[in-house]
Amino acid sequence: MAGVFYHDGVWHDEAPKILSPMDQAAWLSSIVFDGARAFGGLAPDLDLHCERLLRSARAMLLEPKISAEEIIRLCLEGIRRMPRESELYVRPMMYATDGFLVPDADSTTFTLAVYDSPLPDFNGISVCLSSLRRPARDQAPTDAKASCLYPNSSRALREAELRGFDNCIMLDPNGNVAELASANVWIVKDEVAATPYPNGTFLDGITRQRVAQLLSEDGIEVREETLKFDDVLKADEVFLTGNYGKVMPITKVEDRDLQRGPITQRARDLYWDYAKTASVF
Repeated sequence: MAGVFYHDGVWHDEAPKILSPMDQAAWLSSIVFDGARAFGGLAPDLDLHCERLLRSARAMLLEPKISAEEIIRLCLEGIRRMPRESELYVRPMMYATDGFLVPDADSTTFTLAVYDSPLPDFNGISVCLSSLRRPARDQAPTDAKASCLYPNSSRALREAELRGFDNCIMLDPNGNVAELASANVWIVKDEVAATPYPNGTFLDGITRQRVAQLLSEDGIEVREETLKFDDVLKADEVFLTGNYGKVMPITKVEDRDLQRGPITQRARDLYWDYAKTASVF
């Protein structure tokens, strides 16, 4: 996997070894990150991803020593170091090296990885209902894009894979639909696009927000509301939004097959039209 990596003021062509067994992040997980995309000379919403990294850091008791503007500058520099035709994942991170049960905020360290990660084809994926749930906001740092939240998603994905599915829908502690294990989820019913209300159990994704805005501006009704899994099963269309694939159709939910629908296609088209004008590097 080709990439460039920034750490401690230096760019590297290979991933540097940055943690020791005594670093707080290595054993107590004071790590946050964000993920943006760059492709074809475009880096849509890069600023929003970099700004969210700072909010995530503070939610995890870290104190950034770098501004959002400087993070954006470094991300763009890393992108320019890669071939222009590359499809890239841009991953700025922060973590603490010192501290015991509470991280030492003064030890907050920044690092950045920019590496090849081809965008997935606009093909349908299959999902099932996970037996695992998203935590409530008083049970975990759900307001941060924190690494410590992802092991449960990994367990949910493995469970789905063992059942023959690509991903899974996770419920919140109250039994309502929260999100997929790795992206936000949408349904379409009677030409209305609906997505779970952001109740603090999952991240209100940047791509999710962007697609909601684009669909609304295009005249499609968008609702944030409480959804049950039965609503997903009875939907006319189901799709996901997330940084990795942006907008992707879901064409199987449990044993029900669905077609890629017109609003899913419209959401995809609107996003790519937006991306072409949003940020050029």
